[in-house]
Amino acid sequence: MSRQEDSVATREAWAGLDPSVLYEALRKMYLIRSFEEKAEQLYALGKVHGTMHLCIGEEATAVGACLALRRDDCILSTHRGHGHCLAKGADVNLMMAEFFGKANGYCRGRGGSMHIADVDGGNLGANGVVGGGLPIAPGVALGLRMQGSDRVCLCFFGDGAANEGAFHESLNLAAVWKLPVVYVCENNQYAMSMPFEKGAAVEQISTRAIAYGMPGLTVDGNDLLAVYEAVRDAVARARAGEGPTLIEALTYRWRGHSKSDRQLYRTRDEVKAWQARDPIARLQTLLVEANLHTMEELEQAVQRARQLIEDAVAFAERADDPDPETLMEGVYA
Repeated sequence: MSRQEDSVATREAWAGLDPSVLYEALRKMYLIRSFEEKAEQLYALGKVHGTMHLCIGEEATAVGACLALRRDDCILSTHRGHGHCLAKGADVNLMMAEFFGKANGYCRGRGGSMHIADVDGGNLGANGVVGGGLPIAPGVALGLRMQGSDRVCLCFFGDGAANEGAFHESLNLAAVWKLPVVYVCENNQYAMSMPFEKGAAVEQISTRAIAYGMPGLTVDGNDLLAVYEAVRDAVARARAGEGPTLIEALTYRWRGHSKSDRQLYRTRDEVKAWQARDPIARLQTLLVEANLHTMEELEQAVQRARQLIEDAVAFAERADDPDPETLMEGVYA
């Protein structure tokens, strides 16, 4: 089934969410966008190293999905995971410190962009391996059940990962054991440079759920409320012991796959067409048309988000580098 035709600006009662919750969701989307834009600048200035995978344009999927979770629920992230981390409630100062490789970062500077984790906040970690979180998800969910908890595990992954063996093994096991997993596929149309339609014979990844006896649905990943409603219902099923759900969120990354991507596989017109479906602009429209906020008030929120990011950069730059004497701590093989 598909909910792509719903209009975020006209949906009644805002999916049952309080207007203050919607504003907080928009604030998180501003924060993610500001973090990613600053990360891009820092990379160009040589202040961070390696590579990174930006999620500009995909903010509604991360925030909408995490909005349906409790703080004690778990997520498994991806190499494009900055948005997931912030959406789950991470401290932007500690996150930026990790990004800079500093000792007071979330992972003591050892995780960086692609392996950041905030275990206390329920983020069990990003993963540099494509689909790396998929085989971990059933184990996490089984552990939660064995603890007698009603917590759930939400596993993010991309459309490219949906063609890997781990995807099928993970969904099959979770379905057989009716584990509390919610699978969220961020289909941003490209697996590196491979267009989705050239890498899959199905029109919607969500239809693969049929093979494992679980519900599957495709939603507009640029519509925060559509993502929230789908994940909310899936989380309720998981908590009730009814097993996993596969949700495909159709979205688009405005930047390249990584910083080395020259983007020769897509046109500027295509990118502009998706930018016209900006998830942040859509939620802004909802709040303004409902007379909940003015554009001037929302612009102030944008400026506050940017200032938080500037403050986080200053925090990270002042922080200590890791002590070389601790290099082998946490190494077990």
